[in-house]
Amino acid sequence: MNLTDTIINFLESTGIGQFVQSMGGLDVLKYVVMYAIVIVLFYLAIVKKFEPLLLIPIATGMLLANLPGAEMFHMDLFINETGAPWNIQQVIEEGGLVDFLYIGVKTGIYPSLIFIGIGAMTDFAPLIANPKYLLIGAGAQLGVFVAYAGALLLGFTPEEASAIGIIGGADGPTAILVTKTLAPHLLGAIAIAAYSYMALIPMIQPPCMKLLTTKKERTIHMPELRKVSKTEKIVFPILVTAVVTLVVPSAAPLVGCLMFGNLLNVCGVTERLSKTAQNGMINVVTIFLGISVGATASAENFLKLKTIYIIVLGLIAFLISTCGGLITAKVMNFVTGGKVNPLIGSAGVSAVPMAARVSQKVGQEEDPSNFLLMHAMGPNVAGVIGSAVAAGVLLSIFGAA
Repeated sequence: MNLTDTIINFLESTGIGQFVQSMGGLDVLKYVVMYAIVIVLFYLAIVKKFEPLLLIPIATGMLLANLPGAEMFHMDLFINETGAPWNIQQVIEEGGLVDFLYIGVKTGIYPSLIFIGIGAMTDFAPLIANPKYLLIGAGAQLGVFVAYAGALLLGFTPEEASAIGIIGGADGPTAILVTKTLAPHLLGAIAIAAYSYMALIPMIQPPCMKLLTTKKERTIHMPELRKVSKTEKIVFPILVTAVVTLVVPSAAPLVGCLMFGNLLNVCGVTERLSKTAQNGMINVVTIFLGISVGATASAENFLKLKTIYIIVLGLIAFLISTCGGLITAKVMNFVTGGKVNPLIGSAGVSAVPMAARVSQKVGQEEDPSNFLLMHAMGPNVAGVIGSAVAAGVLLSIFGAA
């Protein structure tokens, strides 16, 4: 082989060479669009600081999946046209780096581990002090089922509609767990929609809050919550795990891990484990999860009409869930004779603690002396439980793995 042939072979083996050889004009346009989306996600994460811990790994995974010749992720190893189950041995023998990371998504390990970390960082005391906030957390799941119905009307299968609907729970790991089980081919679009809307909660929720509440309602001062004992804090995660698992067994992986993490934090004898769950473990898993999920958004999988539907339905789900929580809180305000500020209802979605901070911010815009944060944390953590239960219901109906 002469020098010219060697140079030609080298050039053809590069990513650029493979791209030029295999891509037509339309294919080139698709990849340009994907690179533009990646740039937008990096911009939102780095410049605007919208969910950077998740959007940066997701954008990186998307970039890796759409670089010609990288061969780091192969969706066909996990999903094939025949419907045959995936083979972990085949992944080990033929897979790239991201294929190995994706095993944690496919098996449901990453979402559950993240819930351990979330549980360790979550204070359930506001919910324990006022258990009726569970009703707001339940009301804020309304968007899940509205979006599910809308997806069915647009031609999605019940499994796909379930995965799309769970975006309304405002809980990324829950959305990923449901989607990887029921509609793995939609994972990239659903994860990006879920985390993007979670990052935009400070922009999405306030208009709904002001539309559905009066100025008088927004200025309601709520009494200080009672002090919760250590015994109550220890009994709560154990009791919730038992009750939820008995009623909705499919929710056990998420609720069980969430409550286990919380128990590590409140029991007082596992401080090292709690700190590990809150820091090192959840950070490592977040990196692996983000890259793996982002890698599923290849040009072939992502640039479809279905993706537009998912983005629109996801926004509708967020809006309806916010309204569901607000309406539930307004009903509670009426029943209690004006003692509940309806603004805390918007915190019934699962985005902790961002949604609670939005309730506090809007409340203080009306009355700077009004402090709603701790009251809003009650519905907020109730929303975490509510989204996990909603996910368990959908999984039990449509085929939990």
